[in-house]
Amino acid sequence: MHGGEGRGAAGAGATTERRFDVGQLTRVEGEGSLRLRVRGGVVVEARLAIFEAPRYFERLVVGRRPDDVLDIVARICGICPVAYQMSAVHAFEALYRVDVDPAVRTLRRLLYCGEWIESHALHVYLLHAPDFLGFESVVALAQADRGAVERGLALKKTGNAIVALLGGRPIHPVSVRVGGFSRAPRPREMAALRPALEAAVEQALETVRWVAGLPTPDLRQVARLVALRHPDDYPMNEGRIVSSDGLDLPATDWEAAFREEQVEGTNALHARTLDGGAYLVGPAARVTLAGDRLHPLAAEALAATGLAGEIRVNPYRSIVARAVELVHAAAEARDIVAGYRAPETALATWRARPGTAAWATEAPRGLLFHRYEIDERGRVAEARIVPPTSQNQAAIEEALVTVAPGVLDVPEETARTRIEQLVRSYDPCISCATHFLDLTVEREP
Repeated sequence: MHGGEGRGAAGAGATTERRFDVGQLTRVEGEGSLRLRVRGGVVVEARLAIFEAPRYFERLVVGRRPDDVLDIVARICGICPVAYQMSAVHAFEALYRVDVDPAVRTLRRLLYCGEWIESHALHVYLLHAPDFLGFESVVALAQADRGAVERGLALKKTGNAIVALLGGRPIHPVSVRVGGFSRAPRPREMAALRPALEAAVEQALETVRWVAGLPTPDLRQVARLVALRHPDDYPMNEGRIVSSDGLDLPATDWEAAFREEQVEGTNALHARTLDGGAYLVGPAARVTLAGDRLHPLAAEALAATGLAGEIRVNPYRSIVARAVELVHAAAEARDIVAGYRAPETALATWRARPGTAAWATEAPRGLLFHRYEIDERGRVAEARIVPPTSQNQAAIEEALVTVAPGVLDVPEETARTRIEQLVRSYDPCISCATHFLDLTVEREP
Protein backbone atom coordinates (compact mmCIF):
# COMPACT_ATOMS: atom_id res chain seq x y z
CA MET A 1 0.00 0.00 0.00
CA HIS A 2 1.07 3.54 -0.59
CA GLY A 3 -0.64 6.86 0.04
CA GLY A 4 -0.51 10.41 -1.16
CA GLU A 5 -2.21 13.76 -0.56
CA GLY A 6 -2.56 16.74 -2.86
CA ARG A 7 -4.00 20.19 -2.21
CA GLY A 8 -5.49 22.55 -4.75
CA ALA A 9 -5.26 26.34 -4.70
CA ALA A 10 -6.77 28.08 -1.70
CA GLY A 11 -10.27 29.48 -1.97
CA ALA A 12 -13.29 28.30 -3.93
CA GLY A 13 -12.78 25.01 -5.68
CA ALA A 14 -9.86 23.95 -3.51
CA THR A 15 -9.60 20.21 -3.12
CA THR A 16 -7.62 17.81 -1.01
CA GLU A 17 -7.00 14.28 -2.16
CA ARG A 18 -5.85 11.35 -0.09
CA ARG A 19 -5.11 8.21 -2.04
CA PHE A 20 -4.68 4.69 -0.72
CA ASP A 21 -3.58 1.98 -3.15
CA VAL A 22 -4.13 -1.55 -1.88
CA GLY A 23 -2.67 -4.13 -4.22
CA GLN A 24 -2.30 -7.91 -4.17
CA LEU A 25 -5.15 -8.39 -1.72
CA THR A 26 -6.08 -12.06 -1.76
CA ARG A 27 -8.88 -12.19 0.80
CA VAL A 28 -11.53 -10.76 -1.53
CA GLU A 29 -11.97 -11.68 -5.16
CA GLY A 30 -11.90 -8.81 -7.60
CA GLU A 31 -10.26 -5.69 -8.89
CA GLY A 32 -11.71 -2.26 -8.42
CA SER A 33 -11.49 1.19 -6.93
CA LEU A 34 -13.37 3.24 -4.40
CA ARG A 35 -13.83 6.98 -4.81
CA LEU A 36 -15.11 9.03 -1.89
CA ARG A 37 -16.27 12.61 -2.51
CA VAL A 38 -16.33 14.81 0.58
CA ARG A 39 -18.06 18.19 0.80
CA GLY A 40 -17.82 20.27 3.95
CA GLY A 41 -16.49 17.28 5.86
CA VAL A 42 -19.43 15.11 4.80
CA VAL A 43 -19.14 12.15 2.43
CA VAL A 44 -21.66 12.81 -0.35
CA GLU A 45 -20.69 10.01 -2.72
CA ALA A 46 -19.03 6.60 -2.54
CA ARG A 47 -18.42 4.74 -5.75
CA LEU A 48 -17.17 1.17 -5.76
CA ALA A 49 -16.02 0.51 -9.33
CA ILE A 50 -15.36 -3.03 -10.52
CA PHE A 51 -12.85 -3.56 -13.32
CA GLU A 52 -13.12 -7.31 -13.86
CA ALA A 53 -13.17 -8.10 -17.54
CA PRO A 54 -16.56 -9.10 -19.00
CA ARG A 55 -16.82 -12.89 -19.07
CA TYR A 56 -19.72 -13.26 -21.53
CA PHE A 57 -21.39 -16.27 -19.93
CA GLU A 58 -24.81 -14.96 -20.94
CA ARG A 59 -23.63 -15.06 -24.54
CA LEU A 60 -21.78 -18.37 -24.20
CA VAL A 61 -25.00 -20.23 -23.42
CA VAL A 62 -26.92 -18.85 -26.42
CA GLY A 63 -27.63 -21.66 -28.89
CA ARG A 64 -27.02 -24.33 -26.24
CA ARG A 65 -29.32 -27.04 -24.94
CA PRO A 66 -30.36 -26.94 -21.26
CA ASP A 67 -28.02 -29.68 -20.03
CA ASP A 68 -25.13 -27.93 -21.79
CA VAL A 69 -26.11 -24.73 -19.97
CA LEU A 70 -25.84 -26.49 -16.60
CA ASP A 71 -22.25 -27.45 -17.30
CA ILE A 72 -21.34 -24.00 -18.61
CA VAL A 73 -22.82 -21.89 -15.80
CA ALA A 74 -21.09 -24.05 -13.20
CA ARG A 75 -17.85 -22.47 -14.48
CA ILE A 76 -18.97 -18.97 -13.51
CA CYS A 77 -17.65 -19.45 -9.98
CA GLY A 78 -15.30 -21.95 -8.39
CA ILE A 79 -16.75 -21.30 -4.93
CA CYS A 80 -20.49 -21.45 -5.68
CA PRO A 81 -20.96 -23.45 -8.90
CA VAL A 82 -23.88 -25.38 -7.37
CA ALA A 83 -25.88 -22.16 -7.01
CA TYR A 84 -25.59 -21.42 -10.71
CA GLN A 85 -26.56 -24.96 -11.64
CA MET A 86 -29.52 -25.01 -9.25
CA SER A 87 -30.98 -21.72 -10.48
CA ALA A 88 -30.68 -22.91 -14.07
CA VAL A 89 -32.01 -26.45 -13.55
CA HIS A 90 -35.04 -25.27 -11.61
CA ALA A 91 -35.76 -22.69 -14.29
CA PHE A 92 -35.76 -25.30 -17.04
CA GLU A 93 -37.80 -27.76 -15.00
CA ALA A 94 -40.41 -25.12 -14.22
CA LEU A 95 -40.81 -24.37 -17.94
CA TYR A 96 -40.88 -28.04 -18.96
CA ARG A 97 -43.11 -29.03 -16.01
CA VAL A 98 -40.72 -31.75 -14.88
CA ASP A 99 -41.71 -33.67 -11.76
CA VAL A 100 -38.58 -34.91 -10.05
CA ASP A 101 -38.50 -37.73 -7.54
CA PRO A 102 -38.89 -36.31 -3.98
CA ALA A 103 -35.61 -38.00 -3.10
CA VAL A 104 -33.93 -36.01 -5.87
CA ARG A 105 -35.25 -32.80 -4.32
CA THR A 106 -33.68 -33.87 -1.03
CA LEU A 107 -30.38 -34.68 -2.72
CA ARG A 108 -30.34 -31.23 -4.27
CA ARG A 109 -30.71 -29.67 -0.84
CA LEU A 110 -27.84 -31.83 0.35
CA LEU A 111 -25.74 -30.64 -2.58
CA TYR A 112 -26.55 -27.05 -1.70
CA CYS A 113 -25.69 -27.77 1.96
CA GLY A 114 -22.26 -28.91 0.82
CA GLU A 115 -21.70 -25.69 -1.06
CA TRP A 116 -22.89 -23.53 1.83
CA ILE A 117 -20.57 -25.36 4.22
CA GLU A 118 -17.44 -25.00 2.10
CA SER A 119 -18.20 -21.41 1.07
CA HIS A 120 -19.16 -20.12 4.53
CA ALA A 121 -16.21 -21.87 6.17
CA LEU A 122 -13.86 -20.31 3.62
CA HIS A 123 -15.28 -16.84 4.22
CA VAL A 124 -15.51 -17.00 8.00
CA TYR A 125 -12.09 -18.48 8.76
CA LEU A 126 -9.82 -17.63 5.85
CA LEU A 127 -11.18 -14.33 4.56
CA HIS A 128 -13.00 -12.39 7.25
CA ALA A 129 -12.04 -13.45 10.78
CA PRO A 130 -8.45 -12.15 10.46
CA ASP A 131 -9.90 -8.61 10.14
CA PHE A 132 -11.59 -8.77 13.55
CA LEU A 133 -8.49 -10.07 15.30
CA GLY A 134 -5.97 -7.70 13.74
CA PHE A 135 -4.21 -10.24 11.52
CA GLU A 136 -3.18 -9.50 7.97
CA SER A 137 -3.88 -13.04 6.78
CA VAL A 138 -5.11 -16.46 7.80
CA VAL A 139 -1.47 -17.53 8.06
CA ALA A 140 -0.95 -15.05 10.88
CA LEU A 141 -4.22 -16.16 12.47
CA ALA A 142 -3.07 -19.79 12.33
CA GLN A 143 0.13 -18.91 14.16
CA ALA A 144 -1.94 -17.41 16.99
CA ASP A 145 -4.88 -19.84 16.95
CA ARG A 146 -4.08 -22.97 14.99
CA GLY A 147 -7.13 -24.78 16.31
CA ALA A 148 -9.54 -22.23 14.86
CA VAL A 149 -8.05 -22.42 11.38
CA GLU A 150 -7.95 -26.22 11.49
CA ARG A 151 -11.63 -26.17 12.43
CA GLY A 152 -12.40 -23.99 9.42
CA LEU A 153 -10.41 -26.19 7.05
CA ALA A 154 -12.11 -29.32 8.38
CA LEU A 155 -15.52 -27.77 7.72
CA LYS A 156 -14.52 -26.79 4.21
CA LYS A 157 -13.23 -30.31 3.53
CA THR A 158 -16.58 -31.76 4.61
CA GLY A 159 -18.49 -29.41 2.33
CA ASN A 160 -16.24 -30.29 -0.57
CA ALA A 161 -16.76 -34.00 0.09
CA ILE A 162 -20.53 -33.60 -0.21
CA VAL A 163 -20.23 -31.71 -3.49
CA ALA A 164 -17.78 -34.28 -4.82
CA LEU A 165 -20.06 -37.20 -4.02
CA LEU A 166 -23.23 -35.69 -5.50
CA GLY A 167 -21.66 -33.57 -8.22
CA GLY A 168 -18.90 -35.84 -9.43
CA ARG A 169 -16.12 -33.53 -8.30
CA PRO A 170 -15.69 -30.83 -5.62
CA ILE A 171 -15.39 -27.90 -8.05
CA HIS A 172 -17.55 -27.31 -11.13
CA PRO A 173 -19.77 -30.40 -10.56
CA VAL A 174 -20.97 -32.34 -13.61
CA SER A 175 -23.78 -34.65 -12.48
CA VAL A 176 -26.68 -32.19 -12.21
CA ARG A 177 -29.15 -32.68 -15.07
CA VAL A 178 -32.59 -31.43 -16.02
CA GLY A 179 -34.81 -34.01 -14.33
CA GLY A 180 -32.40 -34.94 -11.56
CA PHE A 181 -28.86 -36.34 -11.51
CA SER A 182 -26.90 -38.45 -13.95
CA ARG A 183 -26.18 -40.72 -10.99
CA ALA A 184 -27.51 -41.07 -7.44
CA PRO A 185 -25.11 -42.01 -4.62
CA ARG A 186 -25.13 -45.53 -3.25
CA PRO A 187 -26.18 -45.86 0.41
CA ARG A 188 -22.69 -46.93 1.47
CA GLU A 189 -21.22 -43.82 -0.19
CA MET A 190 -23.61 -41.61 1.74
CA ALA A 191 -22.92 -43.46 4.97
CA ALA A 192 -19.22 -42.66 4.59
CA LEU A 193 -20.09 -38.96 5.08
CA ARG A 194 -21.68 -39.46 8.49
CA PRO A 195 -18.61 -39.24 10.78
CA ALA A 196 -17.41 -36.02 9.15
CA LEU A 197 -20.90 -34.50 9.33
CA GLU A 198 -21.30 -35.38 13.01
CA ALA A 199 -18.02 -33.57 13.61
CA ALA A 200 -19.07 -30.70 11.34
CA VAL A 201 -22.16 -29.98 13.43
CA GLU A 202 -20.00 -29.55 16.54
CA GLN A 203 -17.43 -27.53 14.61
CA ALA A 204 -20.15 -25.24 13.27
CA LEU A 205 -21.65 -24.73 16.74
CA GLU A 206 -18.19 -23.78 18.03
CA THR A 207 -17.86 -21.41 15.07
CA VAL A 208 -20.99 -19.54 16.15
CA ARG A 209 -19.69 -19.17 19.69
CA TRP A 210 -16.31 -18.03 18.38
CA VAL A 211 -17.50 -15.36 15.93
CA ALA A 212 -20.14 -14.04 18.35
CA GLY A 213 -17.30 -13.04 20.65
CA LEU A 214 -15.16 -11.28 18.05
CA PRO A 215 -14.55 -7.56 18.66
CA THR A 216 -16.92 -5.93 16.19
CA PRO A 217 -17.22 -2.32 15.00
CA ASP A 218 -20.54 -0.64 15.62
CA LEU A 219 -22.43 0.35 12.47
CA ARG A 220 -26.12 0.88 11.74
CA GLN A 221 -27.39 0.29 8.20
CA VAL A 222 -31.12 -0.19 7.97
CA ALA A 223 -31.15 -1.72 4.51
CA ARG A 224 -34.03 -3.24 2.60
CA LEU A 225 -33.51 -6.99 2.95
CA VAL A 226 -34.47 -9.45 0.19
CA ALA A 227 -34.40 -13.26 0.32
CA LEU A 228 -36.38 -16.35 -0.54
CA ARG A 229 -38.86 -17.69 1.97
CA HIS A 230 -40.32 -21.20 1.89
CA PRO A 231 -43.36 -22.35 3.91
CA ASP A 232 -41.47 -25.32 5.36
CA ASP A 233 -37.73 -25.19 4.64
CA TYR A 234 -34.93 -22.74 5.21
CA PRO A 235 -34.54 -21.22 1.73
CA MET A 236 -32.09 -22.77 -0.71
CA ASN A 237 -33.56 -24.02 -3.97
CA GLU A 238 -37.16 -22.96 -3.59
CA GLY A 239 -39.36 -20.27 -2.11
CA ARG A 240 -40.92 -16.93 -2.86
CA ILE A 241 -38.97 -13.67 -3.13
CA VAL A 242 -39.82 -11.58 -0.06
CA SER A 243 -38.45 -8.40 1.47
CA SER A 244 -38.38 -6.64 4.80
CA ASP A 245 -40.91 -4.11 3.48
CA GLY A 246 -43.54 -6.54 2.28
CA LEU A 247 -42.52 -7.76 -1.18
CA ASP A 248 -43.86 -11.23 -2.01
CA LEU A 249 -43.24 -12.66 -5.49
CA PRO A 250 -42.77 -16.07 -7.12
CA ALA A 251 -39.16 -17.10 -7.68
CA THR A 252 -39.73 -16.61 -11.41
CA ASP A 253 -40.65 -12.92 -11.11
CA TRP A 254 -37.49 -11.12 -9.96
CA GLU A 255 -37.79 -8.69 -12.87
CA ALA A 256 -41.22 -7.55 -11.64
CA ALA A 257 -39.55 -5.75 -8.72
CA PHE A 258 -35.89 -5.21 -9.64
CA ARG A 259 -33.78 -4.00 -12.54
CA GLU A 260 -30.15 -3.89 -13.60
CA GLU A 261 -28.39 -0.76 -14.80
CA GLN A 262 -25.02 0.05 -16.26
CA VAL A 263 -23.01 2.43 -14.07
CA GLU A 264 -20.29 4.59 -15.55
CA GLY A 265 -16.78 3.56 -14.55
CA THR A 266 -17.51 -0.07 -13.75
CA ASN A 267 -17.88 -3.29 -15.69
CA ALA A 268 -20.37 -4.73 -13.20
CA LEU A 269 -24.07 -4.09 -13.59
CA HIS A 270 -25.84 -2.71 -10.52
CA ALA A 271 -29.21 -4.10 -9.44
CA ARG A 272 -31.77 -1.88 -7.77
CA THR A 273 -35.47 -1.85 -7.08
CA LEU A 274 -37.62 -0.49 -9.88
CA ASP A 275 -37.81 2.84 -8.05
CA GLY A 276 -34.01 3.02 -7.78
CA GLY A 277 -33.55 1.85 -4.22
CA ALA A 278 -30.69 -0.24 -2.85
CA TYR A 279 -31.28 -3.58 -1.17
CA LEU A 280 -29.32 -6.34 0.52
CA VAL A 281 -29.25 -10.09 -0.11
CA GLY A 282 -27.28 -12.79 1.68
CA PRO A 283 -27.06 -14.55 5.05
CA ALA A 284 -28.17 -11.55 7.12
CA ALA A 285 -31.26 -11.17 4.93
CA ARG A 286 -32.05 -14.89 5.10
CA VAL A 287 -31.59 -15.15 8.86
CA THR A 288 -33.80 -12.10 9.36
CA LEU A 289 -36.56 -13.01 6.91
CA ALA A 290 -36.56 -16.80 7.30
CA GLY A 291 -34.92 -17.43 10.67
CA ASP A 292 -38.00 -19.30 11.89
CA ARG A 293 -37.19 -22.00 9.31
CA LEU A 294 -33.68 -22.68 10.61
CA HIS A 295 -32.77 -26.15 11.79
CA PRO A 296 -33.49 -26.31 15.56
CA LEU A 297 -29.77 -26.52 16.36
CA ALA A 298 -29.08 -23.41 14.29
CA ALA A 299 -32.03 -21.56 15.80
CA GLU A 300 -30.76 -22.39 19.31
CA ALA A 301 -27.26 -21.25 18.40
CA LEU A 302 -28.58 -17.95 17.04
CA ALA A 303 -30.71 -17.35 20.13
CA ALA A 304 -27.74 -18.05 22.40
CA THR A 305 -25.75 -15.27 20.76
CA GLY A 306 -28.44 -12.67 21.41
CA LEU A 307 -27.36 -11.03 18.15
CA ALA A 308 -30.37 -11.51 15.86
CA GLY A 309 -31.16 -7.79 16.09
CA GLU A 310 -27.54 -6.86 15.42
CA ILE A 311 -27.42 -9.10 12.36
CA ARG A 312 -30.37 -7.14 10.99
CA VAL A 313 -28.66 -3.74 11.13
CA ASN A 314 -24.88 -4.17 11.45
CA PRO A 315 -23.09 -5.48 8.31
CA TYR A 316 -20.09 -6.56 10.39
CA ARG A 317 -22.34 -9.08 12.15
CA SER A 318 -22.96 -10.93 8.90
CA ILE A 319 -20.12 -13.23 9.96
CA VAL A 320 -22.41 -14.46 12.74
CA ALA A 321 -25.23 -15.08 10.24
CA ARG A 322 -22.85 -17.15 8.11
CA ALA A 323 -21.79 -19.17 11.12
CA VAL A 324 -25.44 -19.84 12.03
CA GLU A 325 -26.02 -21.03 8.46
CA LEU A 326 -23.01 -23.30 8.84
CA VAL A 327 -24.83 -25.00 11.70
CA HIS A 328 -28.00 -25.23 9.65
CA ALA A 329 -26.27 -26.70 6.59
CA ALA A 330 -24.20 -29.18 8.61
CA ALA A 331 -27.18 -30.32 10.68
CA GLU A 332 -29.51 -30.67 7.69
CA ALA A 333 -26.84 -32.52 5.73
CA ARG A 334 -26.30 -34.89 8.66
CA ASP A 335 -30.04 -35.57 8.88
CA ILE A 336 -30.37 -36.20 5.13
CA VAL A 337 -27.46 -38.60 5.11
CA ALA A 338 -28.78 -40.46 8.16
CA GLY A 339 -32.17 -41.01 6.53
CA TYR A 340 -31.00 -41.56 2.98
CA ARG A 341 -32.96 -43.72 0.60
CA ALA A 342 -31.84 -43.74 -3.02
CA PRO A 343 -34.38 -42.25 -5.44
CA GLU A 344 -36.40 -44.68 -7.52
CA THR A 345 -35.75 -42.49 -10.54
CA ALA A 346 -32.55 -40.44 -10.46
CA LEU A 347 -33.31 -38.80 -13.81
CA ALA A 348 -36.84 -37.98 -14.96
CA THR A 349 -37.67 -37.71 -18.65
CA TRP A 350 -38.65 -34.38 -20.15
CA ARG A 351 -39.43 -32.70 -23.41
CA ALA A 352 -38.19 -29.24 -24.41
CA ARG A 353 -40.61 -26.58 -25.50
CA PRO A 354 -40.29 -22.87 -26.26
CA GLY A 355 -40.90 -20.27 -23.58
CA THR A 356 -39.32 -18.41 -20.69
CA ALA A 357 -37.42 -20.37 -18.05
CA ALA A 358 -36.76 -18.37 -14.88
CA TRP A 359 -35.90 -19.12 -11.26
CA ALA A 360 -34.11 -17.79 -8.18
CA THR A 361 -32.19 -19.75 -5.55
CA GLU A 362 -30.07 -18.75 -2.57
CA ALA A 363 -26.35 -18.84 -3.29
CA PRO A 364 -24.11 -18.61 -0.22
CA ARG A 365 -23.85 -14.87 -0.86
CA GLY A 366 -27.54 -14.33 -1.54
CA LEU A 367 -30.31 -14.42 -4.10
CA LEU A 368 -29.26 -15.57 -7.59
CA PHE A 369 -31.67 -15.11 -10.51
CA HIS A 370 -31.58 -16.78 -13.95
CA ARG A 371 -33.82 -16.25 -16.96
CA TYR A 372 -33.55 -18.06 -20.30
CA GLU A 373 -35.59 -17.62 -23.46
CA ILE A 374 -35.94 -21.00 -25.18
CA ASP A 375 -36.61 -21.16 -28.92
CA GLU A 376 -38.55 -23.68 -30.99
CA ARG A 377 -35.47 -25.89 -31.29
CA GLY A 378 -35.19 -26.19 -27.51
CA ARG A 379 -32.07 -24.02 -27.42
CA VAL A 380 -31.31 -20.85 -25.50
CA ALA A 381 -32.04 -17.71 -27.49
CA GLU A 382 -31.32 -15.23 -24.69
CA ALA A 383 -30.01 -15.44 -21.12
CA ARG A 384 -29.89 -13.22 -18.07
CA ILE A 385 -27.94 -14.06 -14.91
CA VAL A 386 -28.08 -11.74 -11.89
CA PRO A 387 -25.52 -12.70 -9.19
CA PRO A 388 -25.74 -11.65 -5.53
CA THR A 389 -22.77 -9.27 -5.62
CA SER A 390 -24.33 -7.05 -8.29
CA GLN A 391 -27.45 -6.84 -6.14
CA ASN A 392 -25.46 -5.88 -3.04
CA GLN A 393 -23.22 -3.29 -4.66
CA ALA A 394 -25.53 -0.31 -4.07
CA ALA A 395 -25.98 -1.31 -0.42
CA ILE A 396 -22.20 -1.63 -0.05
CA GLU A 397 -21.76 1.91 -1.36
CA GLU A 398 -24.39 3.24 1.05
CA ALA A 399 -22.61 1.56 3.97
CA LEU A 400 -19.31 3.06 2.84
CA VAL A 401 -20.89 6.53 2.94
CA THR A 402 -21.91 5.82 6.53
CA VAL A 403 -18.55 4.52 7.72
CA ALA A 404 -16.24 6.79 5.70
CA PRO A 405 -16.42 9.95 7.89
CA GLY A 406 -14.84 8.00 10.73
CA VAL A 407 -11.76 7.08 8.69
CA LEU A 408 -11.03 10.27 6.74
CA ASP A 409 -8.56 11.63 9.27
CA VAL A 410 -6.98 8.46 10.61
CA PRO A 411 -3.67 6.94 9.47
CA GLU A 412 -3.67 5.28 6.07
CA GLU A 413 -3.28 1.76 7.40
CA THR A 414 -6.19 2.16 9.81
CA ALA A 415 -8.43 3.65 7.13
CA ARG A 416 -7.64 0.86 4.71
CA THR A 417 -8.25 -1.85 7.28
CA ARG A 418 -11.62 -0.48 8.38
CA ILE A 419 -12.92 -0.02 4.85
CA GLU A 420 -11.69 -3.42 3.67
CA GLN A 421 -13.24 -5.09 6.70
CA LEU A 422 -16.59 -3.50 5.88
CA VAL A 423 -16.53 -4.56 2.23
CA ARG A 424 -15.43 -8.07 3.19
CA SER A 425 -18.51 -8.28 5.44
CA TYR A 426 -20.57 -8.64 2.27
CA ASP A 427 -18.30 -11.42 0.95
CA PRO A 428 -18.28 -9.96 -2.57
CA CYS A 429 -17.43 -12.43 -5.32
CA ILE A 430 -16.06 -10.17 -8.03
CA SER A 431 -13.44 -12.10 -10.00
CA CYS A 432 -10.34 -14.24 -9.59
CA ALA A 433 -8.00 -11.22 -9.58
CA THR A 434 -5.90 -10.48 -6.50
CA HIS A 435 -6.27 -6.71 -6.47
CA PHE A 436 -9.12 -5.15 -4.59
CA LEU A 437 -9.15 -1.56 -3.52
CA ASP A 438 -7.67 1.70 -4.77
CA LEU A 439 -9.08 4.40 -2.50
CA THR A 440 -9.31 8.04 -3.57
CA VAL A 441 -10.71 10.74 -1.29
CA GLU A 442 -11.65 14.06 -2.89
CA ARG A 443 -12.39 16.95 -0.56
CA GLU A 444 -14.46 19.92 -1.58
CA PRO A 445 -14.98 23.05 0.52
